Amino acid sequence: MGKLEGKVIVVTGAASGIGLASADLCAAEGAEVILLDRHNCDVADADAVEAAFRGVERVDGLVTAAGIAVRHALADQDEAGWDAVMDVNLKGSYLCAKQAIPRMPAGGSIVYISSAVALIGVRNRAAYTATKGALVALTRNMALDYASKGIRVNCICPGFAKTGLTRAILGDPERRTKIEAMHPLGRMGEAEDIAKAALFLLSDDASWITGIALPVDGGFSAGHQHDV
Repeated sequence: MGKLEGKVIVVTGAASGIGLASADLCAAEGAEVILLDRHNCDVADADAVEAAFRGVERVDGLVTAAGIAVRHALADQDEAGWDAVMDVNLKGSYLCAKQAIPRMPAGGSIVYISSAVALIGVRNRAAYTATKGALVALTRNMALDYASKGIRVNCICPGFAKTGLTRAILGDPERRTKIEAMHPLGRMGEAEDIAKAALFLLSDDASWITGIALPVDGGFSAGHQHDV
């Protein structure tokens, strides 16, 4: 029997990257997986999210993997770009959780996909970092708010993984080598690395875990590998 046998799991950003890997792994472990992606549900649109959940009677787990990124320092970031990142990464997670929680029985699990940049500073990602840091704080708040209902809330903080968000890095050998060297384990992550962590947090194996920000980052957030 799979770890998620008979459970209903909603995954956002499910068409590619971490979302797709998470959806595939959940299905392989016996879950009924409801796939949400920008082509069938704009997670930043409250009406679209409500419509996507309409008719869904029970949600045992939610993985919010939908996300976008822009590379700007704060003073160089235009308002439209800032709002777009906030809408998808933070508001989208809020809207999906708001629909999932009333449908979630005791034993339910929410897994937000945050980022290692919420734990360690990087340059030129003001909007992205702000949203991912907010998800860490929201995780802790919600873990307290919903513990009495038996609902667990955790987040995963991936390092640089091979997804659509890192396409530019993957296409630049020099930059890719530099990024890989920032991870003590010497490589970028695979989407499946994060999906395996999501599966663990969704499953009963993590039944006494809530409120954590779990780095899955090859050691990226442990610190810089420089001799001093």
